[in-house]
Amino acid sequence: MSLFLRPNATRELAIGAGIVTALLGVGTVGYMALEAMRPLDALYMTFITLTTIGFTEVGELSDPGRIFTMAIATVGIGTFATLATRAVQLIVLSTDFRTRRMQKRIDALSDHYVVCGYGRIGQRVANDLRSAGRDVVVIDRREDRAEQLNEHGYLYVADDAEEERALLAAGLERAAGLVLVLPQDAANVFVALSAREIRPERGPGDLFIVARTNEQTAYNKLLRAGVDKVVSPLEIGADRIAQTILRPRVDRFMEQVLGVGAMDFDLEEIPVTAGSFLDGLSLVEADFRRRYNAIVVGILTAAGDWRFNPDAREALNAGDTLIVLGSPDRIGHIRTGGREAVSGQPIR
Repeated sequence: MSLFLRPNATRELAIGAGIVTALLGVGTVGYMALEAMRPLDALYMTFITLTTIGFTEVGELSDPGRIFTMAIATVGIGTFATLATRAVQLIVLSTDFRTRRMQKRIDALSDHYVVCGYGRIGQRVANDLRSAGRDVVVIDRREDRAEQLNEHGYLYVADDAEEERALLAAGLERAAGLVLVLPQDAANVFVALSAREIRPERGPGDLFIVARTNEQTAYNKLLRAGVDKVVSPLEIGADRIAQTILRPRVDRFMEQVLGVGAMDFDLEEIPVTAGSFLDGLSLVEADFRRRYNAIVVGILTAAGDWRFNPDAREALNAGDTLIVLGSPDRIGHIRTGGREAVSGQPIR
C-alpha cells in the first residue's frame, strides 16, 4: 500500500512505526529492570498493555511495576490510537489523490479507446491497442483487476461499466471507440444502450462500438442496441482453424499483416477529410505509391461502397476511407496530412 502513498505520507507512517517500536523497547527494558522479567515476557507484557488486549499478566506485579504499567498505558495507548487513526487517514487520502490524478489524465484524452472488462480477452485487446500506439482507458469494478491495471500502467475507472457515470468518467464523450468484453451478453447490451444515449451519432469518425458475444441469440440484440460490430470468439476460432488447414500460407501471411507488431508494416484505415491533400485527387495525381511507399488495397467510399484493388486514376472524395498497407511510420505520416513526402518535398 505504501507504493500508492505520497512521499510525505510515507514519511509520517515511517515515523509512526519508529515511535511504536521505541515504546515497545522502553516497555521491555522497564519490565526487565523493575520486575526482573525475561526479555520475551517483558516484550509480551508491553505488547498487551499497548494494544489493550487485556490478557493475563505474566506475573504478579510490584507496586513500581504497576505504576510503570499505568504510565506506559497512558502514553502508549493514546499514541498507538493516534498513529493508527492517522495511518488510515493517510491511506484514504492517498487513494483519493491517486484517483483524482488518474481522472485528470483521462480528462485530457481524446480519440482514445474505452475497454469495458479486463478479463482474458479484455487484457489482450487493451495490450494490442496500446501496442498500436492508441490511448486506452479500462473500466472494471473488481478490486484485484484495479491492482493489475495499475501494475500494467493503464488508465482505468474502478467502477461498474453498466453505470453511466463510469462511461462518462472514462471520457466516452471524446472516445474514438468502445470495446465491450464483459462476461455477460446482457451487460454488453445494456452498456451499448447507455453508450448510444451519450453518443447517439452514427457515421464515419463517430464512436465505433465493438462487442463480444457468447451466444448467437444475443447477436441481433447487440446490433439493435447500437453496436457497430459483434464478434463471437467461438465462431472466429472455428473459422480460423478451417482457414489455417485449407490455406496455411495465406493464413500465415495474414497473421503477419494483421498481428500487432508482427511485421514492419500495418494494414490501416486512412480517412479522406475535406480539404486534405488527397481530397479531389486520384492516387496517380497524388503520386501516392512512390511518395509514401504504401499500397492502397481497397477504398470504402463515402456512399458505403467497397472497391478492392481500386483504379488509381479515379478521384478520391472527402468521406472516403483508404485501406492502406505500409510501414507504421509511413501510415503515421499519411495520417498527419502528408505535409512532407518521403523525398522531403512538400505536397500541394
